[in-house]
Amino acid sequence: MPNDYFQFQQFRINQADCAQKVSTDACLLGAAADLGGATRVLDLGTGTGLLALMAAQRAPAATIEAIEIDPTAAAQAAANAAASPWARRIRVHALSLIAYAATRPGSFSHIVCNPPFFRRSLAPPDAARATARHEGAGSLTFGDIIGFAAGHLGPGGTLTVLLPPPEMQQFEQGAAAGGLPAQARLVVQHRPGGRATRSISTFGRGSSAEVKADSLVIQDADGAYSAAFRVLLSGFYLAL
Repeated sequence: MPNDYFQFQQFRINQADCAQKVSTDACLLGAAADLGGATRVLDLGTGTGLLALMAAQRAPAATIEAIEIDPTAAAQAAANAAASPWARRIRVHALSLIAYAATRPGSFSHIVCNPPFFRRSLAPPDAARATARHEGAGSLTFGDIIGFAAGHLGPGGTLTVLLPPPEMQQFEQGAAAGGLPAQARLVVQHRPGGRATRSISTFGRGSSAEVKADSLVIQDADGAYSAAFRVLLSGFYLAL
């Protein structure tokens, strides 16, 4: 069973009230997302608030907005943000994406999202966990994310998303059709020679130029964290 909290170098995530706990996936997304020149960042489906807090740590000049449809998780994310060194720069909203869009939130320099991705698999019995992990009623759909980003990214703004490779292929096709072609893609493997388990892709306006591709292996063959993983998470994990 996951711990009720996860301690990072500069902040702590309490997660007892959140269906989706801190994961390696989310930590990779928070550390790998290109936040260069970030001024206003949106975390779609913040859960524990992890991505919002990582963005606040990495982009000291940026304000951070975070939305979460589950009011209990949103309250915990807000408490995590309030207890952090960046409380004044983070706002958490207990709203669906549709409701948040209706508030006319303005434009963002960067949007990050670790969306529901089990589109056809059997949903877990817990309703909150199902909403967090499975696309369907009440959850973020790929079309919702793409449509919102297309309408709310400022000039030069980017959307960064983490998904398994098959779902990422579908997302990239939808994003290109929505005017946000992929610009970069980081393919993640757990061990050397293993299958790709996750893709982190960055999208923005412009022509569909060749995608800048890179790869990351989480663990070496002996099971220790790889040098690249250690570098990427060096500002966050306590023990690397």
